[in-house]
Amino acid sequence: MNTPRAKTVETYPQAPARAAEIVREYGPFAGADNVGGVTHDGRRVWAAIGSRLVAFDPENGQLARTLDRAADAGTAFDGTHLYQIADARIDKIDPATGDVVASIPAPGHGSDSGLAWAEGSLWVGQYRDRKIHQIDPATGDILRTIESNRFVTGVTWVDGELWHGTWDDDGSDIRHIDPENGAVLERLEMPSGVGVSGLESDGADLFYCGGGPCGKVRAVRRPKHDRS
Repeated sequence: MNTPRAKTVETYPQAPARAAEIVREYGPFAGADNVGGVTHDGRRVWAAIGSRLVAFDPENGQLARTLDRAADAGTAFDGTHLYQIADARIDKIDPATGDVVASIPAPGHGSDSGLAWAEGSLWVGQYRDRKIHQIDPATGDILRTIESNRFVTGVTWVDGELWHGTWDDDGSDIRHIDPENGAVLERLEMPSGVGVSGLESDGADLFYCGGGPCGKVRAVRRPKHDRS
């Protein structure tokens, strides 16, 4: 995937939707008042639950790791380090030790939501601003902005596709958008009363979705026909 040139794009009409296929639920996790960010390190799913990051085995749901770190919104993994939104900053964390090795300002100054890693950049959802920023992971500088017409929650890239979660008063969905022009290509509608906070792909068949205040993570089937 080639990272798009820095630019701001306009919103487009919503694409037709299909019902999201929820194939599994994990949790609720003990002590979790809210599940924010979610990421996948190739083996385990990590979930941000406020004052901790927890990792669990997606095959059986068993907890494998707990890191005591502020973790109130998006989470990402670059192949070596975790990135975690904590209030108005993004922490870079060594998952082996839990140590914070670097921090940068979050672009929303505390109003940030989702977080993803792709092609050397971080992609940060802005919930009420209805935007996704591509930022430099070393400095926090904004490289480009994509606008949405919905409240943006989790963000993920898979096979060159950009997907993000939404959560408004009238419902929640997972949408595939064109990173070049912002067009909404497809939407997976969650059932009534079920929201998407964090969002991450496993690189294959599933999306992992944070469930917000229910304290759960849900696995949602990724549509097969969208794969190139």
